[in-house]
Amino acid sequence: MVEVKDLVKRYGDKLAVNNVSFTVDSGEVLGFLGPNGAGKSTTMNIITGYLSSTSGKVTVDGCEILDNPIGAKSKIGYLPELPPLYMDMTVKRYLQFVFDLKKVTLPKEEHLTEVCRVTKITDVYDRLIKNLSKGYRQRVGLAQALIGNPPVLILDEPTVGLDPKQIIEMRNLIRGLGKKHTVILSSHVLSEVQAICDRIIVINNGKLVANSATKEISGNVAGYHKLELHIDGATSRVISALKTIDGVVRVKKVMDTVDGFGEYMVESRKDTDIRKPVFHAMAKIDCPIVMMKSAELSLEDAFLKLTKDGIPVKGGKK
Repeated sequence: MVEVKDLVKRYGDKLAVNNVSFTVDSGEVLGFLGPNGAGKSTTMNIITGYLSSTSGKVTVDGCEILDNPIGAKSKIGYLPELPPLYMDMTVKRYLQFVFDLKKVTLPKEEHLTEVCRVTKITDVYDRLIKNLSKGYRQRVGLAQALIGNPPVLILDEPTVGLDPKQIIEMRNLIRGLGKKHTVILSSHVLSEVQAICDRIIVINNGKLVANSATKEISGNVAGYHKLELHIDGATSRVISALKTIDGVVRVKKVMDTVDGFGEYMVESRKDTDIRKPVFHAMAKIDCPIVMMKSAELSLEDAFLKLTKDGIPVKGGKK
């Protein structure tokens, strides 16, 4: 649906985007992350056609952004961090204006009614935008991005300034949109990205440093998987049994818990799921597992490591 290939953007001597390539499939929700000044906003602006690239290609649903800008842009709905709203218009008049501006050929009233239903702004349809809360303004901004049913949605910080309830509602809305649209989401709230996105791309100093499924990125960054276990049994027997499991690379007893169980940290190769073998091994020596949980790097830790070290981590798609 979206293909970015060998993208380069220079501002004089500064290389803002350095040979970035990735694809986004139809129906996928992609998280696009990077620290300030990393080239994230520049890349998103090139995808939307707002900026031109120095070299490289961006193709949206078969339309190359430079060769066919009108065709490519017609397939994109864009919600910038600050929604492009006209405060003295009613919601109805504003959406009608956007509909006409985009030259949409769908039945106007029917289409706008459906957009309002999806974004849950029907109850403020006749109100002035300047009188709406931040949450409703954000929804109106999302509604304008949906007009014309574009197959690709690009959302830049869609929950900024919202209260916790509004954030949850917006997350659920974006997840729902991902069933019918390709979504590229930029956010500095990493828990939000983790909750919404199928895959995560991280850019740092203009280079792509990670491209992995959300559930795999921490293991890919660390190079291993890690389990925290609380086990009832003699330390020597537990460690010996754990070390015999295929894929285990390190076993360490951390401490004894207040309940008298041993707390262990077990590292395994990132391509190996050891949870079932651990269960069977402990059952075999009659040492019950009273707690087992993943001890992977958090997304925040993975992001900090990637943007500090700048070590490329591949996984999934180019």
